[in-house]
Amino acid sequence: MDIQSEIATMNSSQPLPVRKRITFRILLTTIVGLSLTLLAIGYTLLLSWQLEGGAAAINEAGSLRMRSFRLALVLEHAISQGDVEDELKQFNNTLSDLQNGDPKRPLFLPPNAAIMAKMNKVQKSWREQMQIDAQAALFEVDPVRRNEAVLKYRKALPPFVDDINQLVSMVEVELSGKTTWLRLCQTMLIFMSLAASVAMLYLLYLWIIGPVTRMQAGIARMSKDDLSVRLPVETEDEFGVLALAFNKMADHVQSAHRMLEQRVQEKTQKLQAQNHEVSTLYEIAAFLAGPHAIEELCRGFLHRIMQRIQAEGGTVRILDNANDNMHITVHEGISEQMIEEEHCIKKDDCLCGSAVTTGVVLVRDFRQLNPVKHYRCQDEGFFSIAVFQIVARQQVIGTFSLHFDKERNITGEERRLLETLGQNLGVAIENQRLIAHEKEFAVSQERNLLAQGLHDSIAQGLNFLNLQVQMLEDSMRRNDVQEITDIVPLLRAGVEESYEDVRELLLNFRTRLEDSDLESEMRNVVSKFERQCGIKGQIEIIGSGAPLAPEQQLQVLFILQEALSNIRKHAQACTVSVRVDNQRDFEMQVMDDGRGFSMEEVQHKSEEHVGLRIMQERAQRLAAQLQIDSAPGQGTTITLHLRREERLVA
Repeated sequence: MDIQSEIATMNSSQPLPVRKRITFRILLTTIVGLSLTLLAIGYTLLLSWQLEGGAAAINEAGSLRMRSFRLALVLEHAISQGDVEDELKQFNNTLSDLQNGDPKRPLFLPPNAAIMAKMNKVQKSWREQMQIDAQAALFEVDPVRRNEAVLKYRKALPPFVDDINQLVSMVEVELSGKTTWLRLCQTMLIFMSLAASVAMLYLLYLWIIGPVTRMQAGIARMSKDDLSVRLPVETEDEFGVLALAFNKMADHVQSAHRMLEQRVQEKTQKLQAQNHEVSTLYEIAAFLAGPHAIEELCRGFLHRIMQRIQAEGGTVRILDNANDNMHITVHEGISEQMIEEEHCIKKDDCLCGSAVTTGVVLVRDFRQLNPVKHYRCQDEGFFSIAVFQIVARQQVIGTFSLHFDKERNITGEERRLLETLGQNLGVAIENQRLIAHEKEFAVSQERNLLAQGLHDSIAQGLNFLNLQVQMLEDSMRRNDVQEITDIVPLLRAGVEESYEDVRELLLNFRTRLEDSDLESEMRNVVSKFERQCGIKGQIEIIGSGAPLAPEQQLQVLFILQEALSNIRKHAQACTVSVRVDNQRDFEMQVMDDGRGFSMEEVQHKSEEHVGLRIMQERAQRLAAQLQIDSAPGQGTTITLHLRREERLVA
């Protein structure tokens, strides 16, 4: 029995034996190669994990040196007890992480006896000497004894740091050896990959590429209408079975060839319909994404839909949920008389309104409906109608209708397309409504800040002038020249103060950023403050972070102006310093050496300090933190901190 007969008999009675299958050979080869590769990769990953943990341990051990010196500086300069305790706590946490490792990340010392002994020595020196001296300096009341404890700590600091340096050096030596092993393993892995690739290419050519090439040649001959082509069956594996199946297939190609052209034509027509649907969806979605008013959106949407569906008329109606009314927003191809009659109707009075609750309404022929009920569309001469919902956030906000002069059958593809476009229109309308609400809210907020600014400056000044005028009238009735002489300068000072407040408010309201140059605008504000008040001011801007977004820059500038205004009115300062640090986070500090104030009094009388509240509200609009530090006679520091997560892209 030849191979072809044997394969035919085997294929009809039972499957191929496992050992004869190509998949078995490929699987066996793959398993062997994969096992070796995974073993090498696993060992490489283990070395990488050890190196990563050791590197993290080096960083943590190196940070101990910095913390030791910083603790000495904190103790020497007698900074607050909380800072010292925080430094001690962080030092102990770092020692604990080095000793026990950190489960949240790869951080551990190499399991080397010498390294662990050195680590134990560092920990023992800290707990038995350094920490005790630091705590003695922290809790000692007597300044002399405290200084002795600080000196004792500083004297023990160099040998302690030397032990830390030795620990870091020992870890680096240990990691250097592991790095060498890692490179050797990676080199071996590269050579193994090359060898496996060459072997796999040879086997693939022997088992697959050769048979596939022969089959490809046979298919090429068949593609040239050589229906007599047959493949030789030379093997007993899957390719032998495939060659036999190919030969059987060739017997049926001639009959199937006659049906091929018809099937291709059907597929082409279906593809053209799908392309038409996709292009319609893309064109209308692109239009709806543009910055158009709601009426313009609806008009452009309806015009494009009517062109695509070939409708003779159409309307877009918006639902008024409060009154259950349907209002015609735009229309096309509909008489003005019909629009006048149905510009506002109840949602259950017509087909366009009933679609809100029932869903899609399709009428192929008005004559098939109830002849008793009257439909205005039928009187207009339309033969059929299709009504679809306008949906936004799973809520129906209106409908759009298409009117046809002839019988029109809406296919399933057209129905799905129109439903999708109705959802897109709903989203576009809702977006325009949200944009309008956002603009209204922004205007309301800015007006609120304007009112607060007027109340804090002009209103209070006018109230003061009113009291002085009353006192002046009383003095004039009593003909008290001395009191009149005393009151007139106060009136003049009040008028000048109100005039300065008006100028400052006008300056703030007209503030604009040119080309988003916040730095130059801030320098201009400080310069104007110096010229107007005679108070020495300086500004320092550091950092190379990205510029803030224009709206955030403007709020920062307003906060600076308000802070300087408060200094001019209340601080009685001699110098003002502004510091801006623009890194990944943005921070601005405004410091003065004025008389300061009590934070407790400000908190109890917050309604009287409108300027501070305005800065707080602007900081909230920035999603930033505003901190005010002040005490009587010690000046005031205002800090604005904008975290990197809240920064907008310029």
